[in-house]
Amino acid sequence: MEQRELFALLNLGLVQSLASGILSPTEAVERFYHVDNCLYVQKHFRQKEASAIMSHGVQLPDLFECLPAEEAQREFYHELETIRSLCLKLLEKRRSANTAARAVA
Repeated sequence: MEQRELFALLNLGLVQSLASGILSPTEAVERFYHVDNCLYVQKHFRQKEASAIMSHGVQLPDLFECLPAEEAQREFYHELETIRSLCLKLLEKRRSANTAARAVA
């Protein structure tokens, strides 16, 4: 399994943990969406979707600091759905590349 696939699957798990309340947005940034990981993803994956996932993740705690509670909660779920969608896009790119490679072989 390729690193990008693992990255996408890990993020899908984080999205689920955030949505269910097992992980807070602040904890998610402390444990994963921090600057070192953002730089690693940008440098090693060179995929706009992967960088966007990290960008959306790092912003999650800010929603609750700058928006009223109800609006922050709504925007939080919207951001989680955006991250989920980007993860699925990364996984689909991999699937498409594997299908194309098999067709050529």
